[in-house]
Order: sequence, then structure tokens, then C-alpha cells
Amino acid sequence: MHNTPLCCAVTAVPAQRQHSSRLVYVAHDSSAQTQRAPIFLERFKSLVPAYLDEQWTPQEGFRSSELAAALADSELEPHIHLPQALEEFYLALGRCEEIMEAYHFFFDPEELVVEEGHLLFLEDEDERWAWGVDVDTLDVPDPLIRRRSNAHERWTDENATVSEFIFDLLEFSFEEEA
Repeated sequence: MHNTPLCCAVTAVPAQRQHSSRLVYVAHDSSAQTQRAPIFLERFKSLVPAYLDEQWTPQEGFRSSELAAALADSELEPHIHLPQALEEFYLALGRCEEIMEAYHFFFDPEELVVEEGHLLFLEDEDERWAWGVDVDTLDVPDPLIRRRSNAHERWTDENATVSEFIFDLLEFSFEEEA
């Protein structure tokens, strides 16, 4: 398995390359590094053969350095970082258009924004709904997701974590195509 360091916070100090089965996250203050093993990465990768009848390739996702650069180009404040589930989703599938745009649109990393205290990362094709994570829960590896009605600017709980919601959403989207 090919893993390179993953920066969870946009910092001026790049993470050093590691050749191990662990992802490296740069701490918020860039003075220390914390290591976390991937939790969701392989399951996200498995969605390519499951839904697209193709083998997963590294071109389906971002390299950690590419993801860090894209986040640095976003409007996110430097202290805002992705929860582990969302980072691993982008690493596995962030360049796979067939999955990123399957009836719903996952934001490209440089398009991620914080609105009303939520990190937004997904919108339906009619732009009626947006999904995000409360910024106070970004340190949770797989936080609960919330949905905003764009017409009413009202947030509701989805009663699912980021990974659960992504897996369920894609299963629903690709079942409709079958």
C-alpha cells in the first residue's frame, strides 16, 4: 500500500515523506506531528470497482501533497482542517469525476468553504441542499454530518457520520443508475 504523509491543517511547514502504512498529520501549530493509521481509505478505494467496474488507480485520488496544496488555495482559514474521513475520501476518490459528481457534487478541495460554522463539502445537483460538518467537530475522525436547506438557511442533523453518509449516498446514487 502506498501512503504518503497527509497534512490535516494547512501550514507553512510541509510534512516529511514517510514510507510506512501510517499517514502523518501536521499538528495545528506545526510544532509536532501526530500519526494516525488510515481508517476509511481502503473502503473508499473499493468503491471504484464496486460502482465503476474498474480497478482503483492512484489517479482516482489526490496525493497528500496535492491535497495540502489545494487546501492552501482554498478560502479556508489556516486552522480549519478536514476530518480524517473526509481527508481519506479525497485521497482515495477526489479526482474520480464519476463518483465526485454522481447526482450530488462533492466540492473540489480548493472550493471548500466554511459557512454558518460548518465546513461545506457537498451539494445536490439542484443546489437546494448543502452538507457540512460543524467546525467544532473537525478533530473527530468521523464526525456527524448536517444538512442545510439553501432556501431556508436552516440546518438539520443527518444522524450519520461523514463516512456513513458518503457510503449510503453513493450506494443510493449508483443503485438508481442500475
